Amino acid sequence: MNIALLSYEYPPETGFGGIGTYSYYQARGLAKLGHRVHVVAGSLTPGIHHSEHEGVHITRIKKEGWVNKLTDMILSKRCGWAANRLQTAYGAYAGLRNLLESEQIDFVEFPECGGDGALAATLLDTPSAVKFHSPAKLIMGMYDTPRMDRELTAMVEKFGIRQATVRTSCSQFLADEAAEVMKVKRPIHVIPNGIDLELFDRDEGIDVYRQFKLPKEGKKVFFANRMEKRKGIHLVKDMCFHLLEKYPDLHFVFAGDDTYGYMQREIIPFIKERKLSKNFHFLGKLDLPSVRAVLKEIDIFLIPSLWENCPYSCIEAMAASRAIVASDCGGLPELIEDHVTGLLATSDDAGAFIAALEKMIEDEDLARRTGSAARQRVEKDLTDVAIAERSVKVYQACLSEQ
Repeated sequence: MNIALLSYEYPPETGFGGIGTYSYYQARGLAKLGHRVHVVAGSLTPGIHHSEHEGVHITRIKKEGWVNKLTDMILSKRCGWAANRLQTAYGAYAGLRNLLESEQIDFVEFPECGGDGALAATLLDTPSAVKFHSPAKLIMGMYDTPRMDRELTAMVEKFGIRQATVRTSCSQFLADEAAEVMKVKRPIHVIPNGIDLELFDRDEGIDVYRQFKLPKEGKKVFFANRMEKRKGIHLVKDMCFHLLEKYPDLHFVFAGDDTYGYMQREIIPFIKERKLSKNFHFLGKLDLPSVRAVLKEIDIFLIPSLWENCPYSCIEAMAASRAIVASDCGGLPELIEDHVTGLLATSDDAGAFIAALEKMIEDEDLARRTGSAARQRVEKDLTDVAIAERSVKVYQACLSEQ
């Protein structure tokens, strides 16, 4: 098949988050299966830029002109998310249209988040699949955003969702939410996210002890995510205070973007006041190889999110055979089976996380056993090629029905 992926986020230039990570693994997985794969991604410089990497043809695009005037007007109303969606939708449409001038595309996949497919699915006659990751309708209420921005953003995303030929989701939880809350028509095919284990296991030559001054002694708990409430960062004060007092050799390690200043404003002063700084390490925002290098050296991975779908932070911790303590919210229980591939704690309950972390710290056999089982689960079900194969089956079934 000749397959196109529309994703503004695509490493390295625009590899900002989970959707970019998914698109990277998905594109390479499809290419490994022998398909011709194109990615239409965002660019930080104006124009259209073509390249090829690991068997994937990449078109990066940044369009300027009338769309900028429109988005400037929207931005003046404090509707930053909606403005971003419109720019992304127009860029993806222009990039795919440019691609269709030179060859036929059998199928297009795009995420609902970002609005990548809003114009392409509406204006171009190519079979397409929308994949649910984190719809604005479901998550924007957790952020300090104007009502107009929430409604406009959801409306842009809805264009792509409604016009797509087939719908998929990275978790059953999110498929059900899309159907019940967003009134998206079923069927919604559940295809989780996948990972390239060979690439993940590669030694990047990063000495995390020297580079980040992490201690080699003592157990380490690692939080790698954005420092925001949706990711549960507000719960870590109590965790750090209780556990660092109880276990003097324990260390908490944090890596991620502190976009809203919560770490600098709330947590670091709290830690300093209680003289716990020597056991607390904030590394800031790291690139993916550095995050993975740290992940391979820590003992327990912490995911206290309030809302999740099928997060790569969890999949990568599973791939690294780490002991995992995760929230019982969203799609996380589809990855973490309690006491089998990790421990689940009640969402938004610091006490539940403290108890689960204590259990992982004190029971080394449990930590080792769940970490090993988590890796086996990834090897069995969540490799990039396995997920690409499942996706192609959905594409082909869709085409056969037309």
